[in-house]
Amino acid sequence: MASRFFQGGASDSEYSSSEEELLSSSDEEFVSSDEEQQQEEQDEDDLSDDSVFGNESDESDSDSDLDSGRARGPAYFLKKSTVPDSDDESSDDEDRKVVKSAKDKLMDEMKLSISTISSSKTTGDWVSVLSEFEKLAKNLVRAEQQNYGTPSVYIKAIVELDDDINDVSSDDKKKLNATVAKAFNAVRQRVKKSIREKQSLVDSFREDPDSFQKKESAVASTRETPTSETKPSSLNAELFTAYKAVAESRGKKNFDVQENIKTLEGLVSSATSPYESIIVYLMLIPLRFDTANNMTYMPVDQWDKTSEDINQLFTILEKNIGSYRVLETAEALDDVEVPPQPNAQGVREILGSVVSFVERLDDEFTRSLQVIDPHTTEYIDRLKYEQVIYSTIIRAQLYSEQVISQDAISSGTNEQIARIVSRRIDHIYFKKSALIKITEASAWSKQSTQSKIVAYSADDDSYTDRLMDVLSSVLYKQSNAIYRKKAMLCHIYYYAFNNKYFKARDMFLMSHLQSTIHTSDPVLQTLFNRALVQLGLCAFRNGLIQESFEALQEIAVSPRQRDLLGQSTQRFTNQTSVAEKQRVLPFHTHINLELIESVFLTSSLLIEIPQNAQLGSTVDSKRKQQPRNFRRFLDFHERQTFQGPPEGTRDFIMHAAKALQAGEWKKSVELLTSIKIWNLFSNSEAVKEMIKEKIQIEGLRTFLFQFKTFYSKLSLAKLSQLFELPESKVSAVVSKMIFNEEIAAGLDQVSNSVVFVQGVELTKLQELAISLAEKAQNLSDRNERFAATGGATISGALNGMDKRRRRTAGRA
Repeated sequence: MASRFFQGGASDSEYSSSEEELLSSSDEEFVSSDEEQQQEEQDEDDLSDDSVFGNESDESDSDSDLDSGRARGPAYFLKKSTVPDSDDESSDDEDRKVVKSAKDKLMDEMKLSISTISSSKTTGDWVSVLSEFEKLAKNLVRAEQQNYGTPSVYIKAIVELDDDINDVSSDDKKKLNATVAKAFNAVRQRVKKSIREKQSLVDSFREDPDSFQKKESAVASTRETPTSETKPSSLNAELFTAYKAVAESRGKKNFDVQENIKTLEGLVSSATSPYESIIVYLMLIPLRFDTANNMTYMPVDQWDKTSEDINQLFTILEKNIGSYRVLETAEALDDVEVPPQPNAQGVREILGSVVSFVERLDDEFTRSLQVIDPHTTEYIDRLKYEQVIYSTIIRAQLYSEQVISQDAISSGTNEQIARIVSRRIDHIYFKKSALIKITEASAWSKQSTQSKIVAYSADDDSYTDRLMDVLSSVLYKQSNAIYRKKAMLCHIYYYAFNNKYFKARDMFLMSHLQSTIHTSDPVLQTLFNRALVQLGLCAFRNGLIQESFEALQEIAVSPRQRDLLGQSTQRFTNQTSVAEKQRVLPFHTHINLELIESVFLTSSLLIEIPQNAQLGSTVDSKRKQQPRNFRRFLDFHERQTFQGPPEGTRDFIMHAAKALQAGEWKKSVELLTSIKIWNLFSNSEAVKEMIKEKIQIEGLRTFLFQFKTFYSKLSLAKLSQLFELPESKVSAVVSKMIFNEEIAAGLDQVSNSVVFVQGVELTKLQELAISLAEKAQNLSDRNERFAATGGATISGALNGMDKRRRRTAGRA
């Protein structure tokens, strides 16, 4: 209805009639359908009679209307405001539409994607399935960010899609073209990943699909309908109004994150109940993380504020542990102003994930360490905050232990505990036991309760070993293989780094990870390489040279050494994928590459120099396998025109190898022990003593291999004096060589000497003669094969060319 301002041309009688209509009874307000139709026809006639250019009859009619006192309508340009047009009718229709909440709209989008996936997979259009599945995954992320939980329709969709993928036979796969096959493989990988992430929900669905789908509706129907009486009197209406405004505007265009953070900070101070504080913090903390979405890493001041908010949330939850709990399995609230109904224990469960907050805080901390230059003081200052995040992780673990049943923790069915325990292991597995004790003592000094999983004990010397054993056992019980593999590799790394080689080696061999690691995620492959390298370094520290060489060989000779160990020096940009960032570890967790090279080359020296001396001295020398890695380095060093004094680590080792070949073991020891890289070992002096002893033993073996043809008998006392070894040690080394048939000799206990058997070893002249005979035989065999296959044809061709040459010369 138009306003009276636009009906200024109407008569007083019309005004009076309108007033009578307003004062009429309710029965007169409803108009029958026939009257409405007649009124609409009359309005259409009036509209058809209107014209911009009126004729005389119109003027006369208007005059007669004025004279007769009939109400005059408004002017033409004002009549549009009084006559309902199509725009007014459409606006009325919009008013009558049902307004859906953001949650309902999101669910409709997910159901539409699921329907499209169902129809596309029926027709074999896997490209469309891939596109819709990506949309579905994005909507799931939005649902989890808004604390809506994981919809049951999503679980049903991925389970059915996984079954359909498994039903596709190998013959059908071969019939797919390249594009469809690529899309099919992508869908299969993403579905498997989604199932791994939601393994517990998928298992529940497969056990009883009907009850799983009806679970949410059944809970909603049995829940008591909240009324105004259930609202606590202390609830602040203005707080919830501002809270809803922030929640509804989040994610929309022109959303000012900083301004809304200030709003929520004000709501925190004005909260009058634990429930109000909890829901505000559950909104404030994600907004703080949103500030770093377009940055390489979260600024330190913002990270500090986020850490304070998370710890403040834990303080509120710990004080009200018997009244309110934030759980990932709680029901979503339809109205935030109405607190959830208490359960049988009188606890109100609020949907949220404090563990996710701690994980994101830890990720932001790691991102900053990946980006900051490790050779600056800024990196050291940032690394000091590791104690803060570790204390927060322990606090999250303690809270999770309080809200999760002990049976779920013991059986390993709860993934929340596994996630937080995995984060805790990430911060301690690469440290020495003494440093772990300091970190633990600082973290537990701020806690008021003990852990149910593993209690802290400052006086227990084996506490760190027990800590790693118990934390790893929690992950071993998980159904997700990723947790189990990660726990095993971190466990192996810890024992190897703390110089417990045999325990780490036994765990490594029993795990059989070396046969399946190529199918694992890149992060696990990097962790596997790190554990293998640390195992090799541990073997070297314990004097196990052969084991160290075998463990380090594959990594040490690879040109992609940095990438294999997750120690790339590239700088990240906004376009860098998450997978690439996860492969690179912070600098303080790196393994020194120069140390790896030094250990590998030293091990190669101790193995290959005696083998090189042994080659050519026995008849079956050609059958022996000889490593060629160190030999290539040595040949390159010998080919240099000018060989100056050693400068780098590799130069020292090459000079030591040449000295050992010449029998100058003392010079070799001096060169090797002067390498400063050994100081990186905590027991560097013990390592140097071990190197000296190994050089003495391998020098003795090299001497016997090289000069055994020049002796018929050699005194053990003389060898002991020459290499400064006890006679018992010399006797043991010689006896082992005789037992392994490395030398043809025997021990004379009467004269305390080693007696060599002449005639078995070859002299240098005999060795050269045999080599010449083998080359002549190879040349003869080659000529015979040449004559048998194509020699005759080539000979005929040569004869034909010779005849043509003669004819040409005769004509001339």
